[in-house]
Amino acid sequence: MSTLALKSDAANVQHPYIERRAGVVGGEPVITGTRVAVRLIAGWHRMGLIVDAIVAMYPHLNDAQVYDALSYYYDHKDEIEQLLAEHAEDLPAGEISGATGASSNCTPMKM
Repeated sequence: MSTLALKSDAANVQHPYIERRAGVVGGEPVITGTRVAVRLIAGWHRMGLIVDAIVAMYPHLNDAQVYDALSYYYDHKDEIEQLLAEHAEDLPAGEISGATGASSNCTPMKM
């Protein structure tokens, strides 16, 4: 199967924990029933945080919601990467401390 076919299939994948609502985070994809944008979850993930650490930061979320946000990110990577670039100030570029699952001097991973 070609890469083009895989990208087309990705656009049709259902993400039960992701929604877009007018007036919520500018219509960006968010975790259903929250204001937590997929781009935030993707940003933390790119910085090296594991799902457990992200759930610890957002205790109202569960593992399935975070995994679905990451799945959405990978299925719509160009869109989410653009949103990350537009909102780069929303995530710290340097130190992350506490029980985050990341080292204390995290930098975004190259994808």
